[in-house]
Amino acid sequence: MATKHGIWTVVFDDKIVYKKSGEFTSANPGVYKIEDDSFWSQTKFSNIHAIQFTDDDTDNDQVEHKDSTPNSSYDSAVLGNFSDFISRWDSAHLAKLQSDWDNDNAVDADGNSTETEADKISRLGARPTSYSS
Repeated sequence: MATKHGIWTVVFDDKIVYKKSGEFTSANPGVYKIEDDSFWSQTKFSNIHAIQFTDDDTDNDQVEHKDSTPNSSYDSAVLGNFSDFISRWDSAHLAKLQSDWDNDNAVDADGNSTETEADKISRLGARPTSYSS
């Protein structure tokens, strides 16, 4: 069976979370910079460079340290529930989906809107209101 190592990747210095599952792949991950200094500056993260996380209760998760500390498995008792990263990614992705929907307007040659909200909903579906990985 193939290892599902790194479905999620977190890079701490860059404040970036990558998702490589669902509609995203290793070749085309969903990438968001999470601007939340109070989250990233927690002491428990001070020596972490990156995390590779599988999201499936296997032992393939890896925590890469900034110093010579050997790589280790993700320990939720020390680092908290990984869902903290996922929920922040989901929020960023929902904001992008909503922005994409808001900015996808049918316009004429002069740039004027040519559709009502009902027309837009018919064309695109309802505006996204939630996203869950």
